[in-house]
Amino acid sequence: MSSQPTLIADEVLCQCSGTTRAYIEALFKQGLDVEAISQRSGALSGCGGCEWDIAQFLQALIAQQHNQP
Repeated sequence: MSSQPTLIADEVLCQCSGTTRAYIEALFKQGLDVEAISQRSGALSGCGGCEWDIAQFLQALIAQQHNQP
C-alpha cells in the first residue's frame, strides 16, 4: 500500500469557505505557507473543523515535494 493517499481534487476540506484540495494544493505549489493559504482561501478561519485535515494534507504535499528528484 502506498504511503500517499488517493486524493480527490474537488473534495472540500473547509466547509466554511468551500476550499477544495485542488485550491489548497495550487496555493501550496505557489510557495504559500499555511497562514497565507488561510488568508487567500478563507480556510482555517471559521469553525476550525478543517484544521486537522488541512494539516495532514499539507504534510502529505511536503512529503511528496521532498521525495521528488
